[in-house]
Amino acid sequence: MKVIIAAAGTGGHINPGIAIANKIKEKEPDSEIIFIGTERGIENDLVPRAGYKLKTVDAYGISKKISVKTIKNNIKTIKGFSQAKKIIKEFSPDIVIGTGGYICGGAISSAYKLGIPTVIHESNAYPGKATKFLNKKLTKILLGFKDAEKFFDDKSKLVVTGNPTKVKEEKISEEEKRKILQELGLTTTLPTILVFGGSQGAKAINDAMIPLIKEKKNDKYQIIWSVGPKQYDIIKEEFLKDDIDVDKIKNTKIVPYIYNMSEIMNSIDVIVSRSGAMTITEISLVGKPAIFIPLPSMSANRQVDNAKVLEKLGAAKIILNEEVNSKNLSNAIDELLQNPEELKQMGKRAKQIATYNVEEKIYDEIKKVVK
Repeated sequence: MKVIIAAAGTGGHINPGIAIANKIKEKEPDSEIIFIGTERGIENDLVPRAGYKLKTVDAYGISKKISVKTIKNNIKTIKGFSQAKKIIKEFSPDIVIGTGGYICGGAISSAYKLGIPTVIHESNAYPGKATKFLNKKLTKILLGFKDAEKFFDDKSKLVVTGNPTKVKEEKISEEEKRKILQELGLTTTLPTILVFGGSQGAKAINDAMIPLIKEKKNDKYQIIWSVGPKQYDIIKEEFLKDDIDVDKIKNTKIVPYIYNMSEIMNSIDVIVSRSGAMTITEISLVGKPAIFIPLPSMSANRQVDNAKVLEKLGAAKIILNEEVNSKNLSNAIDELLQNPEELKQMGKRAKQIATYNVEEKIYDEIKKVVK
C-alpha cells in the first residue's frame, strides 16, 4: 500500500500520524509511506526520527484579517495547494490520510480532485474547522471521541476509533522506575509531578511554574517539566537572573522536550498539562490523575471540552488559562497529594474512557477504503 499522511504543527497532529504509519508498516512491511508537512513545524524533527520521509509545502490557513502578513500567508497557502497536488501526483498513493494541521486542506482537496480515497482522523471532542470544511471531500472520518459525533449532520462517514498514540500503559517495575527517575536526577522516595504544555510548551503553565520552583514550593514532591524547545533558553535565562542553574535545581528536572513520554507517564504520580486530545487519550491509557490548564481558543473551547471529558468522571481538575498562577497551581498539586487514595481512584476513573486496539481499528477502516 502507498500512503501519504498529512500532519503538521504540533505533536498532537504528528504523533497520531506516526502511530498510524507504524501500524500500516507492521501489517504490510512493503508499504511505502511519506508525510506531507511544513518547514516550520515539529514534524521536521519527529517524522525523520520515526524513520519516514517528509515532504514540505506552504500552509498557514486562510485568514480573513487584512494585513501584509496575512495576505502573504494566504498567497503561500494557495501556492501550497498546488505543491501538495504535485507531490500526490508524483507519489500516486492509494490513500491520503490527514491527522491535523493546516496542511490537511491542501492535501485532502488535492487527493479528492485526483480521485484518491481520503480519510481524516479527528482527535478532538470538538471537531476542528478543517474536518468540517473538508467533510464532502472525505471518504471516511475517524473520530477520537464519541462526543464528536453530535457535531456532524451526516453520520454515514463517521467511525469512532479512539486516538492513536505512542503512549501505552506499561507495567514498570520499581527497579525500572528507579532507573528512569535516576537518569533525570530524581528519586522514587518523593511523588513525581509531570508538567508539560504540549510539544511546543505553554507560556501560561511555564509562567506559573517559574515562581513555584524559585520559591521552593515543591519541597515535598519532585517535578519533571517539559518547557518546549523554543522556550527552554528563555526559561534558563529567567532562572539565571536569580543565579539558579536549571540543571542543579533540587527535586526538579527541566527539559525542552520528552521523547520517551510513554515510560515517563507510566513512572509519575500526577500530570499538569494542557488538554489536547492526545494528552487526554494518553492520560486515560496510563490511568493518571491530572490538573488541566486548557489552551483558550477564540473560535471554540476545544481543550476545555476535552478536559471536561475527564473532569466529569472525577479524574481531573481544571484551572482556566486566564486564572492559572503559581499560587493556585501549587495549591491544586498540594491538595491532590494530600490524599493518595483519591489519586488512585482518579487514575482508575481516567481509564473508563480508554480505548484499546485503536491503530488496529484505524488500519481496518483504511483497508475498507483502499480499493
